[in-house]
Amino acid sequence: MTRDPLDRLRAAAVRREQAGLRRSLRPRTADHDGLIDLASNDYLGLSRDPRLVEGAVAAARAWGTGSTGSRLVTGTTRLHAELDERLAAFTGCAAGLVFSSGFMANLGAVAGLGGPGVLVVSDQVNHASIIDACRLSRSRVVVVPHRDVGAVEAALADREEEHALVVTDAVFSVDGDLAPLPELHRAARAHGALLVVDEAHALGVVGDGGRGAVHAAGLAGEPDVVLTLTLSKSLGAQGGAVLGAPEVVETLVDTGRSMIFDTGLAPPAVGAVLAALDVLADEPDLPARARGLARRIAATAAGLGLETTGEPAAAVVPVVLGEPQAAVRAQEICARHGARVGCFRPPSVPKGRACLRVTARATLDENDLATLERALKDVAVSATRTLHT
Repeated sequence: MTRDPLDRLRAAAVRREQAGLRRSLRPRTADHDGLIDLASNDYLGLSRDPRLVEGAVAAARAWGTGSTGSRLVTGTTRLHAELDERLAAFTGCAAGLVFSSGFMANLGAVAGLGGPGVLVVSDQVNHASIIDACRLSRSRVVVVPHRDVGAVEAALADREEEHALVVTDAVFSVDGDLAPLPELHRAARAHGALLVVDEAHALGVVGDGGRGAVHAAGLAGEPDVVLTLTLSKSLGAQGGAVLGAPEVVETLVDTGRSMIFDTGLAPPAVGAVLAALDVLADEPDLPARARGLARRIAATAAGLGLETTGEPAAAVVPVVLGEPQAAVRAQEICARHGARVGCFRPPSVPKGRACLRVTARATLDENDLATLERALKDVAVSATRTLHT
């Protein structure tokens, strides 16, 4: 009997529905349907800034809408070369290489620097792009408990491989906590390993002028530290980058599959990121404002009896609800009050840790914060009722 090959997909969708794990795409309007944006990664509020829009338009007029090829063929314009250099200078690194996305940057860095004979030690809470990069690297991978430097040291000391990478997010994307970068660097250096740090949620928010967690930790320019970035969060555009020693960039130009075989970043995005770096130079207080607002949001949630994870390191504030259905209800409550917040469920978070992911933005005002507080009060009441029924 011939089976319908889509039957298994329909059955899996039913199981996800029953578990509260169905997802859907929700196209937003230009004004977020009138909701205050507390869900995006636009931490500095730059994605619609006229200066970035003009940077993108000017680049499109000069270079067109697409880069026309991979970076090794026709996809490197003078704008791309300028952005390589400016991102490296901004973060205190020796060299840089722009990719089409942060995901591709992580794939390029971990797979390109790993391989047979290279151990990769990865934090268990690292972003999915790092997890996939580890799988594709053909390295032996040891996943260590979250922020556990002792476990990293043990894995490095016990390895049979000659070479090793230690890979971590700088700021973890859901809980918003900070990796122990100085301690991880000491462990990596003591065992001859490279430290690869994903600055996706730290760049533009953490450190002096938003230069990132590695810079704030005093590790900028260290030859055994490699940074990966996304340009689609604080910098308000699109793309990614790998920054580090010249040898690192040269290796990825020669061997990085996600750079060699992927079309280069579109020129309008490059122009927007260059404009964003200019904005940060002109307004260096924006990162501190975003961090301060995140602390206020976390304090509000904690004051209402909602579970969060302490003082945020950057702009991410989780509000833990437990089961997926509870998080979905809480997201709906916030929307009714006029606030758009993220709703994270397994596999994005561990089972039993479904949460709202509230993000601060440097351009929020007091009315926005008051709206969120009213919404979270209603969430807290709903959670209490559910607990007692």
